[in-house]
Amino acid sequence: MASDDKAGPLDAVKAAIETGSLPGVHGVIVQHRGKRLAEWYFPGHDYTIPTDLGHVDFKPDMLHDVRSVTKSVVSLLFGIALEDGIVKHTEAAVTRFFPEYTDLPAATTRDVKLRHVLSMTSGWNWDEFTWPYSDPRNSEIAMELSQDPIRHVLTQPRVAAPGERFIYSGGDVALIGAIIAKAAGMPLDRYAEERLFKPLGIAAHGWSKREEVPRAASGLRLTPRDMLKIGELVLGQGAIDGRPIVPAAWIDLSTTQKISIPGGRGPADAYGYFWWLGETSSERWIGALGNGGQRIWILPSLDLVVVTAMGLYDSPEQGRVPLAILEAAIAQVR
Repeated sequence: MASDDKAGPLDAVKAAIETGSLPGVHGVIVQHRGKRLAEWYFPGHDYTIPTDLGHVDFKPDMLHDVRSVTKSVVSLLFGIALEDGIVKHTEAAVTRFFPEYTDLPAATTRDVKLRHVLSMTSGWNWDEFTWPYSDPRNSEIAMELSQDPIRHVLTQPRVAAPGERFIYSGGDVALIGAIIAKAAGMPLDRYAEERLFKPLGIAAHGWSKREEVPRAASGLRLTPRDMLKIGELVLGQGAIDGRPIVPAAWIDLSTTQKISIPGGRGPADAYGYFWWLGETSSERWIGALGNGGQRIWILPSLDLVVVTAMGLYDSPEQGRVPLAILEAAIAQVR
């Protein structure tokens, strides 16, 4: 579907997807100033944690793994928790929420604040990039395989002072997910359902779990259209159709740079509170990025949201392909 009269970059990128030069694409939505410029779905091989789904003929109402886009949704939930008053502020020590771990090494835990964990600057040792997510040496997988994931995260050795260095960590997100659930007195997915998904009109969704605990770092399944709703929510400063859902102050705070990423990671050069920040084609963006090419790009200066759902899990192409789509969308609306 291409509903805009202006032909050009989006037509070219769609052709590249269809001919296979941009492989692995399952769904694309481009929305500019509230107008749908493109909505495309393509067949392809797909996986969901932990199942091989085989060949899927994707349709608009089909759920798709969003992987680490989940982290940015957890950021929205944390902002709602602050508004609800169940979490008071970001200066609280993380260990305050886990009094059951009486034997934690105080020297490596007491100075880690919620703001450090939200910005992935907790300083605990973590490595999700040296090995794929199928390898138990990958830190997220090691956490999944541990008897107690929260204890596993909190007992990692310190490699940097809190706030000093960005270290990408699904473990940090697991902590925040557990804290929201504890504060709310309900599982994370139920809190998300009541306080975010229902108000957004997201009816169909899934959340993979480990022993009935939702995977806060990577477990969500959404349709691309509902991914778009998340992007539109951020673009609208936490409101949809004038209805506030997430505090505007939290949208501003969470999408403002908290730490730079020396050398960048793909097109991103900074990080907020579970949101990536970067620049493409001279336009600054806010991004939710997931393994395999799952993306929600938000470009406030252009009033533009771009969503991609892909099957390029652990592939070196997962950076190039969604970026090409983003660049085409920017070129289309300029």
